[in-house]
Amino acid sequence: MSDTEPRRITDLGTLKAFGHPLRMKLYRALYIARTATASQLADQVDEAVSLVSYHLRKLADHGLIEEAEPQGKDGRERWWRPASQGLSFHDADFHDAPEKAATHAALVRMSFEQRADLYRGYLDTQSALGADWRSAAFSNEYLAPLTSAELAELSHELHQVVKKYEAAGRAAEDAGDNEGRENVALHLYGFPFRA
Repeated sequence: MSDTEPRRITDLGTLKAFGHPLRMKLYRALYIARTATASQLADQVDEAVSLVSYHLRKLADHGLIEEAEPQGKDGRERWWRPASQGLSFHDADFHDAPEKAATHAALVRMSFEQRADLYRGYLDTQSALGADWRSAAFSNEYLAPLTSAELAELSHELHQVVKKYEAAGRAAEDAGDNEGRENVALHLYGFPFRA
């Protein structure tokens, strides 16, 4: 991954390219693996290798993923990696035209649904995890009276904290410290609401 910050998607074409359910799943799986082949990713998403290859090429066409150095002995297999440290897409970049706003809203909803499915999967299987993981996992709701500036500052601070832990975990993983290490999803939402 070449950048230290998420790539901010600002154009409609890239947003549409990413906004396919399988491409979003593939990107998440590739982000976790850091490098993978279409075959490896096809096993994870339970799809045909040819279909996965097609969608990986579409992600690459928009610069969301890129070819990686081959990891195996089979030089015929193409290895992929994310082109950045994640992706972000903001309402401010898409609210100026109805098609842009609708595409952004659809992608955000699809992203939320995939995240909810991931959490439901955890809830369905949490009893198989060790007590240490069950007690470490959390689900919280905070309700705070904030201004938009305070919410933006909170978002920035939380981002910095998460990136610190992610970097430390990846560094430990790179050093071979994988004992007891699992992929952890952390979903945060901050939004105004009226009671």
